[in-house]
Amino acid sequence: MISANELTEAFARNVNIVKMQTKDLTHADSLRRPPFRGNCLNWVLGHIAENRDHILGLLDEQPLMDARGARYKRGSEPLTETSAGVLPMEELITWIDRAQERIAAAIAQMDDVAWAREITVGNNRKTTVGQRVFFLYFHESYHVGQTELFRQLAGKDDKVI
Repeated sequence: MISANELTEAFARNVNIVKMQTKDLTHADSLRRPPFRGNCLNWVLGHIAENRDHILGLLDEQPLMDARGARYKRGSEPLTETSAGVLPMEELITWIDRAQERIAAAIAQMDDVAWAREITVGNNRKTTVGQRVFFLYFHESYHVGQTELFRQLAGKDDKVI
């Protein structure tokens, strides 16, 4: 079983990877789309921030982005330079960073009863808060891994990790 401290450290590691992979990239770089069906780095960063809002809600904390995150929800249309609701890359990284502080503080306050609280997700599927938060950590990590590809798409041709 992963401890609360280990989970907090894992979330923090994701933030550090995002910062490393986006170092020296511009907002314009964040809007480059791959030459195949897919979204851009900006959407991935916004989606991570929006995902963290969901995590905050599970931890009984107020979300940070609220309506600003709507553009980045699962299934949203791909972003372009002229898409409405697109946030600057730097702002998205700030939202991710701010959420980290709140997630860490909230996890530190969780007890076994809070982690075991049963919730319903999707089509009436039962799970616990702990299982759902861990799934959302996994989901975030999937997207964090994509940031390396977007860095290369922006022309950096380097290896930061």
